[in-house]
Amino acid sequence: MATLPVYRWRLAPDGYATYRQLRAMGLRPGGQDVAVQIERPRRKRGPLVAYLYRIDLALPVRPMTPAKWAALSKANAARRICPECRRDAGYVIPPSLGMCGRCAAPEEQRAA
Repeated sequence: MATLPVYRWRLAPDGYATYRQLRAMGLRPGGQDVAVQIERPRRKRGPLVAYLYRIDLALPVRPMTPAKWAALSKANAARRICPECRRDAGYVIPPSLGMCGRCAAPEEQRAA
């Protein structure tokens, strides 16, 4: 495996972008490997690392099809259903609780 060229933060050559920057441009890496690594030094911990891809090799983002929109809608709706009371909570249930606010703290709901 070849080692990646490493640059300091903000000193990478033009023509490279992070995954998020590619997405903002309407592009995706398209199967290419990471081309460059940039590092930002920190005082008490190891450096922050970002991986860059070549813009000229990036491909356009695939458009969402009606089937993909339907699947995404169904998945998001499932994240709103409380597994305890089976009601739609009206918000995405946090994984840390694993249930809606009513089921997580029923005594607080009775007091209100």
